[in-house]
Amino acid sequence: MAKVILLNGSPHVHGCTATALDEMIRTFEAEGVETELIQVGNQAIRGCVACGSCAKTGKCVFDDLVNEVAKKFEEADGLVVGSPVYYASPNGTILSFMDRLFYSTSFSKQMKVGAAVVSCRRGGNTASFDVLNKYFTISGMPVASSTYWNQVHGFTAEDVKKDLEGLQTMRNLAKNMSFMMKCFAEAKKADIIPQLERGAFTSFPDGK
Repeated sequence: MAKVILLNGSPHVHGCTATALDEMIRTFEAEGVETELIQVGNQAIRGCVACGSCAKTGKCVFDDLVNEVAKKFEEADGLVVGSPVYYASPNGTILSFMDRLFYSTSFSKQMKVGAAVVSCRRGGNTASFDVLNKYFTISGMPVASSTYWNQVHGFTAEDVKKDLEGLQTMRNLAKNMSFMMKCFAEAKKADIIPQLERGAFTSFPDGK
């Protein structure tokens, strides 16, 4: 069975972002996909300090939720990252979490399916959406799309429940993501996943 982890980057456990993710969870379960929702936004997550310890130990020097999720992320087939919009960007907690999660983990993320979900009252959604997708596209993770950009609108959870197109977008996103995870699982069994080149690392000042 495929498994997807969903991260709620909002400090509100039952807020707008959670409402969008809950809509996805119901669809995932109907599609036979195992889910785990992890609350990140109300945790004390500090940013990366570029100490380099993770290159030696394989985990972040700050032993908190990041290291706990890293183990689950390695075993999962997909990752959904949800965030509210703060000043036309994802909130600081989820950004610090994602920086450390992706930088401190050395396991291959190739063909794990990624999806970003954003919630906003009015604007800043597409800018936030673009920021979150960068984590996937630098890591060999196919990005799941929907029938609109992956966003919901509202100032409260009750508002989001009235955003019928936004909720429809979440359901379609979960359906597309389920399909992708199942297909990639079969491709891995058939050993037809692309073999990627590694090793080149250009430092632009000297070309080495």
